[in-house]
Amino acid sequence: MRIAGASIPNNKRLVIALTYIYGIGLTLAKKICADLKIDESVRVNALSDAQIIDLRSFIEKTFEVEEVLRAKVQKDIRRKIAIKCYQGLRHRARLPVRGQNTHSNARTRKGKAVPIAGKKKVTK
Repeated sequence: MRIAGASIPNNKRLVIALTYIYGIGLTLAKKICADLKIDESVRVNALSDAQIIDLRSFIEKTFEVEEVLRAKVQKDIRRKIAIKCYQGLRHRARLPVRGQNTHSNARTRKGKAVPIAGKKKVTK
């Protein structure tokens, strides 16, 4: 099944399957189920056609998800880079944006360690 351009697994519980949509986490998935009065523990393949239509229309009307949300996030990042704010400079330099330490960590964000040419190890 597809909702808002994302594939949803059929054999999982509805509340878990909704988290496969970019922009919907577990809390929001539970809220959606409560608003539509659908049991959270029901499997996706057990939903009726009417429930699927209601679910699809509710998500598309109420929330920004998938492509729209991804585009909005990228636009916000590009704006920060353009105005050269601190977060924009961190994005541009591909460093952690939200104040994390970089002295000994941040390998995921910084990439593989590059050796410094000409630096020799001190031996005693």
